[in-house]
Amino acid sequence: MRRGAERRRGAMAGAPRGRAGEKQCSWASYMTNSPTLIVMIGLPARGKTYMSKKLTRYLNWIGVPTKVFNLGVYRREAVKSYKSYDFFRHDNKEAMEIRKRCALVALEDVKSYLLEECGQIAVFDATNTTRERRDLILNFAKENAFKVFFVESVCDDPEVIAANILEVKVSSPDYPERHRENVMDDFLKRIECYKVTYEPLDPDADDKDLSFIKVINVGQRFLVNRVQDYIQSKIVYYLMNIHVQPRTIYLCRHGESEYNLLGKIGGDSGLSARGKQVLPALGAGGLCSGGWGCALGTGGDALGAGCD
Repeated sequence: MRRGAERRRGAMAGAPRGRAGEKQCSWASYMTNSPTLIVMIGLPARGKTYMSKKLTRYLNWIGVPTKVFNLGVYRREAVKSYKSYDFFRHDNKEAMEIRKRCALVALEDVKSYLLEECGQIAVFDATNTTRERRDLILNFAKENAFKVFFVESVCDDPEVIAANILEVKVSSPDYPERHRENVMDDFLKRIECYKVTYEPLDPDADDKDLSFIKVINVGQRFLVNRVQDYIQSKIVYYLMNIHVQPRTIYLCRHGESEYNLLGKIGGDSGLSARGKQVLPALGAGGLCSGGWGCALGTGGDALGAGCD
């Protein structure tokens, strides 16, 4: 026992220290080889922020220190009062300069997090729709020896876009106390401003050597290109199973069991004739299209009676 404890202490003593030499990072963070910068891409109202937050939560949960850097937060700090979509016009030189400065400030915070605070992954949540902006980010990453993984969300379904605007953007700090109709109109015009200069990732030409995933129409299709390492494969797997749109999940106990009829608690009996009618009834009502159950008799009978 003593030898084992000594070996563990020796291993901990040899563990890498924080990159600034001041803090000791979690052993779990070293599954990433080198710090990774996840760069979101896409027009507004494509679910980028939702994916960023969910992905960050997942990566922290599996032991990889991760933080989101949302460019909208930096922009709102620089420009206290948002007036209209005109701020996002590509020919608004003053606004373009402000937006670039905000991006540079955010990237400096990314650098501090990854190099000084033991962070392993930073998620840069912004539109990043131009090749010029992405080249700036790539040069920044190269200077600091960060890996880069792009996540592009592409959606051309007007119903999904409208639902996202109404669900998320209406309550955005950009639109305090505005009517929904005004918010929808302004935000759609903001999207049009971005469309003018939008350059999607091109896997067949300019961007064929980049590592990225394209999420198309909230998960209907995916395009994955040049995954570099284990953690990027985990990111791809998670994003291919995420649900950007709200959905309902029903949790249902099994129907009446044979032991229920006898007044017994516990055990592993099958379902009664009436208990086997539960799931087909749920299916007939449109509440069930598939299910999971335990290996006990009641669970097996329930799935056997299952949903069509």
